[in-house]
Amino acid sequence: MTYLYCVLMVGALTMLGAGIMEQRTHLRYLYRIEHRVLVNGIRGKSSITRLCAGALRGGGLVTAAKTTGTAARFIHPDGSEEPVYRKFGIANIVEQIGIVRRSAAYRPDALVIECMAVMPDLQEINQSKLIKSTIGVLCNVREDHLAEMGPTLDDVARSLCRSMPVGGICVTAERDRLHILQQEADKRNCELIAVDPETITDEEMARFGWVTFKENVAIALAVAELLGVNRALAMAGMWAAPPDPGVLTVRTYAAPGDRVVKLANVFAANDPESTLMNIERLLDQGAIARPLQVVINCRPDRVERNQQMGALVERIEPDRVFLIGEPTRSAQAAIPESYQDRVTDLGGTLPGDQLVAAMLAEVTGTAVLVAIGNIHGQGEVLLHELESLPELPADQEPPPEPQEPRVLPPRTASRRQVVRGQLFAAQQDALPEPRRSS
Repeated sequence: MTYLYCVLMVGALTMLGAGIMEQRTHLRYLYRIEHRVLVNGIRGKSSITRLCAGALRGGGLVTAAKTTGTAARFIHPDGSEEPVYRKFGIANIVEQIGIVRRSAAYRPDALVIECMAVMPDLQEINQSKLIKSTIGVLCNVREDHLAEMGPTLDDVARSLCRSMPVGGICVTAERDRLHILQQEADKRNCELIAVDPETITDEEMARFGWVTFKENVAIALAVAELLGVNRALAMAGMWAAPPDPGVLTVRTYAAPGDRVVKLANVFAANDPESTLMNIERLLDQGAIARPLQVVINCRPDRVERNQQMGALVERIEPDRVFLIGEPTRSAQAAIPESYQDRVTDLGGTLPGDQLVAAMLAEVTGTAVLVAIGNIHGQGEVLLHELESLPELPADQEPPPEPQEPRVLPPRTASRRQVVRGQLFAAQQDALPEPRRSS
């Protein structure tokens, strides 16, 4: 018994010593980087990380960056990037240690890094132990991750504030709960800077090759100003920064049968308010036009989000709703009764060509697909299929063709079996009637 006790003590002391050495080594690398910017919030973190890094590079600062987002990337000081390797594909905040080590090898002036923690305790550990940011970014407070940070939006705001740097500076574009952020900042002796999106002109926004928001650009400009980069250089750096793989995009494709598909990829906006804001922005800019066809991708581990997207249909006012992934019934049950006759259920694991052909069979003229929900699963299948089609340049895009909502017949009981086993057996000119809700 004494022997086992001694073995246990020796093992525990060894692990403690190794942990202390690892922490001291990590801090040695960390303090080689003078300015550390930690980007937190609910929506837009990856885009803001890239904008901040681009703005600082534009000002001549040696800057490394790391995003989490749709596809985690390590961004080198020259702007090139590579995927972040994750063992077994599982994200863990411990990976920040390796990112700091890689960044320190460049002797950078700044590191811009996206917060990858969701649980409040892990957000605080990420800040206090791993990054020790000198400048924090808390972009916004939205309705997402309520199970971990909620249940109310006020709770979400307080949870996000745990990443604020004690004695440092925090930049935010949040307005509705700015008073909560200020209270939390005061507790941490942190200077809170609230940016004004209206300081960004429409002309400056028009020079971006991808869709972003004035709030995000205003935050990046504030960070650049704090580090001594003037507006002109910062804007030039942001315009040259590559977009995140999951960024809001609109692309037009030439589909089989002389059809045209315009896809608005809004998958990255997971919460309802961000999703609706992105769609309204695209409509206001003329990037898309009605009639719209909404595609809701459902996931079995995101049932609550499936329901939120279904409930959002009434506010989007689409001409048709396509449900893909599983379980589609979670989204369909939340769709208002007045829109149930516009629903086409394409749930399951259909190949991409069948998904696209089934959607085109329900639409006349140009199909304007607005993809919402979550990208993983059937969403990726749909995007991969569309990206394999020829992309049309803007000057070759046909004008939108107005159409009236169609009166649809009731669904048939065998729709799911037809979709899974017989759909497209005779190619697109012999499509069976799709299942619709009554």
